Amino acid sequence: MSRTLVVTNDFPPRQGGIQTFVAALLERRPPGSLVVLASRSPGWEAYDAQLPYPVVRQRTSMLLPTPATARAAAALVREYGCDTVLFGAAAPLGLLAPGLRAAGARRLVGVTHGHETGWVALPVARQLVQRIAGGLDVVTYISGYTRGRLAPALEGRTRLAQLSPGVDVDRFTPAADGTAVRRRYGLGDAPVVVCVSRLVPRKGQDVLVAAWPRVLARHPGARLLLVGGGPDEARLRRAARGLGDAVVLTGAVPPAQLPEHYAAGDVFVMPCRTRRGGLDVEGLGMVYLEAAACGLPVVAGTSGGAPEAVLDGESGTVVRDPRSPEAVAAAVTALLDDPPRARAMGAAGRAWVERRWSWTTIAADLAALLEP
Repeated sequence: MSRTLVVTNDFPPRQGGIQTFVAALLERRPPGSLVVLASRSPGWEAYDAQLPYPVVRQRTSMLLPTPATARAAAALVREYGCDTVLFGAAAPLGLLAPGLRAAGARRLVGVTHGHETGWVALPVARQLVQRIAGGLDVVTYISGYTRGRLAPALEGRTRLAQLSPGVDVDRFTPAADGTAVRRRYGLGDAPVVVCVSRLVPRKGQDVLVAAWPRVLARHPGARLLLVGGGPDEARLRRAARGLGDAVVLTGAVPPAQLPEHYAAGDVFVMPCRTRRGGLDVEGLGMVYLEAAACGLPVVAGTSGGAPEAVLDGESGTVVRDPRSPEAVAAAVTALLDDPPRARAMGAAGRAWVERRWSWTTIAADLAALLEP
């Protein structure tokens, strides 16, 4: 069996979207085919002890393409006979690629996650990403949007291939029970619109709160459940103060509890918008897919790849002006007005996620990249 060396700074037990993505990819590879080189984070010893493949941790909390990291990675390629290398995030660790090829690796794949679209918009960072791409056989992208941003800078230097995050369809499921969450926040049997995301301006929770009086005018008992923490929390609490118990902010929620928080809702809404001249943008929008997997219809904004996570008119609605409280309220009330249509959209979304976005499908995509 051929082996893959995975070189990544982003690896559990450190939490984050990239860490979750990388760990989920590896979970679905044959254990005997992997060896990982990673940085250290609190709890790493216990985490590594339960993994079915070897993990080598550098004595650093930030794995960078230093000479020490280069030596360690090359030694692992030789020791384990690794013929492929997967960089959990192509930049900047992909700078190690030429040395690993010299050590015996035949195929090198670098993963991107969305923020690289901002890098290629800046001259110095763009040159770095171009240099990295030139040493790799494949650079992956998470959505058509991110490919469109990366391609002008990278095409001709490497092959571009899609490798999106996936959804655990056994965890995020219509069978998830939101009863305890509804009880905890006093939601009763009210119609609930839920938004699960970090509280930052790009995600659009501020527009959703501004839209809520219009929703209440048509559905007086409706409740808005904002799940997550972030720097915008205090501002959102102030904005919602005049709405009483119609708006609930939960604060940060452990990842294991997310399915039940989705399940507490009837409709999922996150009207994300692009900011800072295109530098602050949604790469894909996994929360739409998780919500759809739980059987909820979704309302999305237009930022970046977000519309690709919705079958517009089938699994939900893309709001063309996500900065407009009126437009967001209209999309929400249209779904609350017609529960049978909302349920049908939720069912269509669940079927689509099972077919296109499950980790089984994504794992097959990775296998095709590593074993062409």
